[in-house]
Amino acid sequence: MTVTETKPARRGRGARKASRQTRDIAMLPALARRLPLVEPMTPEQIARIDAASMHILENVGVVFRDPVALEDWRGAGARVEGETVYPDRGLVRDLIATIPETFTLHARDPAKSLPFGGNHAIFVPMTGAPYLRDLDDVRRNPTLADLADFHRLAHMLPGLHSSAHHIVEPYDHPISQRHLRITYSSMKHSDKTFMGMTTSPRNAEDVLEMCAILFGADHMEDHPVVTGNCNGNSPLVWDETMLGAMRAFARRNQPVLCSPFVLGGANTPASVAPTVAQLNAEALSALAYTQIIRRGAPAIYGHYLSTVSMKSGAPMAGTPEISLMNLMIGQMARHYGVPWRSSTTLGGAKTFDAQAGYESASTLMALQMAGTNYMWHAAGWNEAGMHCSMAKFVVDAEQCAMAHRLASGIRWDDFDEAVAAVADVGPGGHYLGHPHTLENFQRAFFMPELFDNNAFEQWQAEGAREITARALAHARQLLETYEEPKLDPAVDEALQDYIARREREIPAADALNQEH
Repeated sequence: MTVTETKPARRGRGARKASRQTRDIAMLPALARRLPLVEPMTPEQIARIDAASMHILENVGVVFRDPVALEDWRGAGARVEGETVYPDRGLVRDLIATIPETFTLHARDPAKSLPFGGNHAIFVPMTGAPYLRDLDDVRRNPTLADLADFHRLAHMLPGLHSSAHHIVEPYDHPISQRHLRITYSSMKHSDKTFMGMTTSPRNAEDVLEMCAILFGADHMEDHPVVTGNCNGNSPLVWDETMLGAMRAFARRNQPVLCSPFVLGGANTPASVAPTVAQLNAEALSALAYTQIIRRGAPAIYGHYLSTVSMKSGAPMAGTPEISLMNLMIGQMARHYGVPWRSSTTLGGAKTFDAQAGYESASTLMALQMAGTNYMWHAAGWNEAGMHCSMAKFVVDAEQCAMAHRLASGIRWDDFDEAVAAVADVGPGGHYLGHPHTLENFQRAFFMPELFDNNAFEQWQAEGAREITARALAHARQLLETYEEPKLDPAVDEALQDYIARREREIPAADALNQEH
């Protein structure tokens, strides 16, 4: 059985060659951050958050709705009453001390493997959108072909380091089997690193088995090749589905994002610092559990962070409190010596409008200042995650490239030659034809491709296209010139055989019972 092919419209070889000659699609390296971080808390305030979090763990406890996890915690020496675990601070500190602070995320193309943690950071597209705004800017249900197009775009956009997993939900496939097709699309259409589905323990096992086919089971023992995200239910609950998926990843030595799902003011206190204290306790409980599963397994301090409007109850993005909490959480993650994830370019706008731009820019900038390692939802997010916008996807990716340039810091390698050029040009001259300018103009200043900085008359003469129209035209052009990074034929056949076997074993009629 052959997995359905999804191919975009293609132009001739000459057109593709011409496009490659004019557009650089080489992935940017992992961001090596060289700017000072913004750290709003004093050492005493860090200690205060830590003490409050440990008090919560020891006295309020965290519910683990999973009999296996409860037995694991008992075996590790924690107090367990019913479904509530009360780990003492000594045990928690001992466990999280074994989490690697840095490691390498290995991609199908070894040249795209990424140093991760510490000063290094990566940009990862959004996932989980039930709708998309397509190449005609129409909001509709996505298909597997739409997902493949997003994976293709992620492959071609330099500012993105990952193809993610279900950027959009492919509604044309049964829910029970969808994770198989999503994983194959991630692997087939990009050779960058990617995420694996954690919608159930069995689905997570399928993802890992497919990774073993692609990378080799032995290779995975000491090479992180896929990340999985496990969300907690704030306040202070981890459920059986997420914990089972967490065990699947940690047992195979693959990194897990331990992510409390925070709606500030709704499932946390209506105050910034106490919200961080609760979130920190939740994250630490899951991080510690990964080390009960397998000591030394990579794990990532995670969270999804939003605040709730006290007027409507709706989640909000881009608020100053979210930025403050990200700055604080960055300090806490570094305090414990673990890498951390946050979400960027978030927004609640219904279209790709000024609100979307302002909200996204606010969260993107805050994460650069906070020192985030895993910047998730970095492209496409809109409408509080309800849709992924093709237009916003490519513009966000360019914004990530701009943030990459900013956080990489100041270049000094041409300082002496450039200062010497001042004497060459002298008062009243210009630098446009100077040898230093001719040699350095392409890298001197970031030149956005999707922003229009021309004169009004030129913009008008070229059709007066606003950012959405320009971005959609850019996305179409990228897809027309896409060239697939071919899988090894034997590996491809093995992946398709695995999918075919598992689809026979997972009846499509079970779909409604599998939804997460």
